Amino acid sequence: MEQKKKEWSQKPGWVKENPPPAEKKSGEKSGANEEEEVGKEMKIEIDHHAALPGVFVRKNGKVQIDAGQLHYRELNNMVKGAVAEGTEEIELDNIYGQRYIGSGIRKPVKIVVHGVPGNDLGAFMDGPKIIVERNAQDGVGNTMNNGTIVVHGRAGDIVGMGMRGGKIFIKESVGYRAAIHMKEYRKHMPVLVVGGETQDFLGEYMAGGIVIALGLTANGDSRFTARHIGTGMHGGLIFIRGEVEEHQLGKEAACEPASRDDIAAIRPYVEEYVDYFGGNADDILSSRFIRLWPRSSRPFEGLYAY
Repeated sequence: MEQKKKEWSQKPGWVKENPPPAEKKSGEKSGANEEEEVGKEMKIEIDHHAALPGVFVRKNGKVQIDAGQLHYRELNNMVKGAVAEGTEEIELDNIYGQRYIGSGIRKPVKIVVHGVPGNDLGAFMDGPKIIVERNAQDGVGNTMNNGTIVVHGRAGDIVGMGMRGGKIFIKESVGYRAAIHMKEYRKHMPVLVVGGETQDFLGEYMAGGIVIALGLTANGDSRFTARHIGTGMHGGLIFIRGEVEEHQLGKEAACEPASRDDIAAIRPYVEEYVDYFGGNADDILSSRFIRLWPRSSRPFEGLYAY
């Protein structure tokens, strides 16, 4: 017990979810009360990693967390605790699939991820900038409201799902159903830029925002291979660098060559992509782009009787 009290006193000030469990007095009843005390003790065991040497380090105004042995809950508790203290930059080392990193944070903190984060990176976030130095898994930017996510690799399925603000930049390709249910909200306009290709159902049920697929990793082939693009689309715009056949589109989407005004509109996002990952924006934008838009803002109104 003395050891547990000592560990508790060494933790960062914000790790105070449960106090150390009281010592059991002789004659106390067992059963439900005993189970409750065990639960509290287990919670302390989850959080105690914050006190271990090298796990949580403050240096030059930044926080550095070694997540190699951390469960995603304790990692996210540490991140949110550091943000609550006013930390402006957090580096996460040895990330091996921990979920929900940056989720729900509403401050302009910079989070640098060394490793591969798990699902729902930056979900519901409103303001942070998250930089991933490798790949990311499914659900990047799920329902994010504002901020920026930069992935120096590829990402999995449903990138930008329900996204209603902010920007996501993926250096390479993404999986299925990127930008599904993406929407604009008042002055917020989400933007997703994919450096490579996407899998099928890009922009499914899309209601707003901009998606730009650059196809830069297509080995010189200008044909975009995804199918069912824009299925159920009823808002927003999709720009694809290269060629797209009519049969690749969902019936709710229409397409035409992008105009000069279109290219001017997407230029700032392509330039930002180049700033993160390298390349030449002029060379990219000199290629042929296809513009996709919804044929109707209410494609399913005929399915209802009222």
